[in-house]
Amino acid sequence: MTDIHDLTRRLQKPADSKIVLYVADGLGGLPLQPGGKTELETAKTPNLDALAQRGVLGMSIPVLPGIAPGSGPGHLGLFGYDPLKYDIGRGVLEALGIDFALTDRDVAVRGNFVTVDAAGNISDRRAGRVSSEIAAKLCEKLDQIVIPGVEVFVRHVKEYRLVIVIRGDGLGGSVNDTDPQRTGVPPLQPQGADPASQKTAAILAEFMRQAAEVLKDDQPANLLTMRGIAKMPPIPKFQEVYGTKAAAIAVYPMYRGLARLVDMDILDAGHSLADQMACLEANWSKYDFFFIHFKYTDSTGEDGNFDAKVQRTEEFDSGIPRIMGLKPDVLIVTGDHSTPSKMKSHSGHPVPTMLVADTARFDGSRQFGESACRVGELGMFEAKYLMLQALAHAGRLEKYGA
Repeated sequence: MTDIHDLTRRLQKPADSKIVLYVADGLGGLPLQPGGKTELETAKTPNLDALAQRGVLGMSIPVLPGIAPGSGPGHLGLFGYDPLKYDIGRGVLEALGIDFALTDRDVAVRGNFVTVDAAGNISDRRAGRVSSEIAAKLCEKLDQIVIPGVEVFVRHVKEYRLVIVIRGDGLGGSVNDTDPQRTGVPPLQPQGADPASQKTAAILAEFMRQAAEVLKDDQPANLLTMRGIAKMPPIPKFQEVYGTKAAAIAVYPMYRGLARLVDMDILDAGHSLADQMACLEANWSKYDFFFIHFKYTDSTGEDGNFDAKVQRTEEFDSGIPRIMGLKPDVLIVTGDHSTPSKMKSHSGHPVPTMLVADTARFDGSRQFGESACRVGELGMFEAKYLMLQALAHAGRLEKYGA
């Protein structure tokens, strides 16, 4: 089968059109009771519902049916990159998101501060969502760790999140996560899948040993777990494969990292949705494509807080008038994956998706939600094909074939 990017390179054409990809992280949900409404369907979203009456709806599959994706593959699919071909470790994304200059000698690790009890078992996987101020000071302490033969860098990201970079020769990135994804058990031991990765695993085990000593008196963040251990991979640039000049407006570092990975420009998103919309307005004339990321529909879902996710969905809806006030040629509203509050985790459920453009074939939808999206014109599709729809509706693809 022809590679998607080989096709878009051949068919891309210049156009004076603008595309906005507006992403509510973890948008998809579940009803608390069978036959009930999801968080999105419960929320009062007059702006999204109004757009549904002039757009087309569908359900995107982030990776494959039933597979619960991480945020990395979830977003790469939305950007039109096959998430099975481009398996990017979260450590790389977090490092890029805080402007850490990775080299080919580096292994990057996403860390989470956690709380462990006297028996060494995890009692809180996010250390009570420890404040950024406290976590930054802890990272300064960890940055003093010395391991012979390699350089060690520890940088704070946001709240309980941190990045660890190991720099040295002969390191591999195929090492398991040490986060067991549940409480009541100790962190897992790092293990490498090949000789180079076994070398990395041994270094990370030594780092963990020293970190436990450094953090032993720092409640609630008295240990850490490691995820997304990886090296920086080669990946095509967004503008090269699509012919659009792209910008990202994302508050959280990981999502800036995802955008930087494909060579989008990273704009100053501020700290709130209002700041993000102001950034969009200020830069509207400079770019063809904007990726706007909203985090809190995911974090409230992971917390298992149905009502809070409803409220955050309503906040997401409030951004629509400012986007539409700029008259984008194509607006896509979707999520990178589903995070039902009922499950407190990412899930493999398809994700509600809406495309709004003057060239869209109206499908008769009256509101934006899972039930409406299941019967929409876009149907059920793999997320990696969404960029083709965006480019086509923006008049940026030539005809294929004679």
